[in-house]
Amino acid sequence: MTAAVFFDVDFTLIYPGPTFRGPGYREFGARHGLDLDPARFDAAVRSAASILDAAQGDIYDPAIFHRYTGRIIEGMGGTGPGVDACAVEIYDQWASNHHFEMYDDVPDALTAIHARGIRIGLISNSHRCLVSFQRHFELDGLVAAAISSSNHGFLKPHPSIFEAALRLMDVPAVDAVMVGDSVGQDIAGARGIGMRAVLVRRGADDEPFGGDVDREVPVIHDLRHLLPLL
Repeated sequence: MTAAVFFDVDFTLIYPGPTFRGPGYREFGARHGLDLDPARFDAAVRSAASILDAAQGDIYDPAIFHRYTGRIIEGMGGTGPGVDACAVEIYDQWASNHHFEMYDDVPDALTAIHARGIRIGLISNSHRCLVSFQRHFELDGLVAAAISSSNHGFLKPHPSIFEAALRLMDVPAVDAVMVGDSVGQDIAGARGIGMRAVLVRRGADDEPFGGDVDREVPVIHDLRHLLPLL
């Protein structure tokens, strides 16, 4: 029986609004004397992904995300001393809930899981305050436990952050499920300590984030399809 379901947060429950897309980056850049091309944003994000891939499981360090964001800025045409300051500002703002939107399927899915008596937890690599996250998106009363890498000290998929989340819930790994959009961070990390896992791919044609997914791992495109898998 499933006793607890843990969710990744960014790109699983919420997604960035215009502030963290191409035009938003251009506005950030302008404040630091940088002329950034929004048309180059998607390619710049793909180019920067290797920085986060290399840091998987590492000790949480904001400098990792500053380098990642700086690479995106450079990929959009930014050069010079303003790049570092711009990257820090963007990462600081990533913690602000009002820059994000919740996927439409999330409230129904979490409410149904909670009504079934299955406890809900959050495991995030973000530095966002997960208490304010729950309040902002009106999830109070649905989430039983939450842990972020910035508070815990290690990034997913390090086993210790999953083990800490299980201790907060007081459930064994075999009775818990991890739901997330990253094969490397969410799926591999959870399965590595004996949890089950479900991969979320919001677009049917999207490539799995972080590598190929094992055939044993269910893949869903809408969180409302999760409950029957539990």
